[in-house]
Amino acid sequence: MPIHDWTRVKSGFYHDFHQRWTVDICNRLNSSVLPYGYFAMADQRVGGPEPDVIALQLRGAPDVPGGLAVAEAPPRLGRAVQTSIEPAIYARKANRLAVRNELGRVVAMIEVVSPGNKDTEHATASFITKAVDFLDNGIHFLMVDPFPIGPRDPHGLAQAIWSRLTDETLPARPDGKPLTVAAFDAGFPLTAYVEAIAVGDALPDAPLFLEPGWYVNVPLEETYQASWRLTPWPIRGLIEPDLA
Repeated sequence: MPIHDWTRVKSGFYHDFHQRWTVDICNRLNSSVLPYGYFAMADQRVGGPEPDVIALQLRGAPDVPGGLAVAEAPPRLGRAVQTSIEPAIYARKANRLAVRNELGRVVAMIEVVSPGNKDTEHATASFITKAVDFLDNGIHFLMVDPFPIGPRDPHGLAQAIWSRLTDETLPARPDGKPLTVAAFDAGFPLTAYVEAIAVGDALPDAPLFLEPGWYVNVPLEETYQASWRLTPWPIRGLIEPDLA
């Protein structure tokens, strides 16, 4: 099932789907994706605004095999770039803090973008600042943006985040691909994996980094489909009029 055009409905209708999808991502991570010693939680406050999903390493859990190594299985997202600016690397090392909650160390965040993240300059700046803070503190970040680039993010949120961390640019976005999936490895060097997509495209499996160079694939398309099937038919009818 292709990703839909969510600009067709009011933000409150999208919010219903957004909540269902993020919970399904969280459930899928816990049931079959995350290796032993890791778990996911939804809507947890971690020193600031709540991300949609956080992944944690259980306190005291031993390091065990699991996941995929970039060197052996590169992520499937289409565009990858590493920062090569030495001052930026050392600045991030100097500012890095350990982020924990009572159960363990926070290792990764997932955000599914909502219209509210883009409807004002302040909201967009707050979203970008939140992502940068995660990465500066060694927390890997996965972002799914099902809304087109616009006047407040003319080059996309992924580029806006990257520009706050480095002076470099991400590879050019293909024409006709205004939506984005972006995964950031917060290790050294900082690495971004970016896939530009369009309405009607299937969502890619996206890497969620748990340690530098080591990730699991989040089944975005599978969870999107599962959530769409449970979306109330009046909302589905607005997105796909043939269903009405």
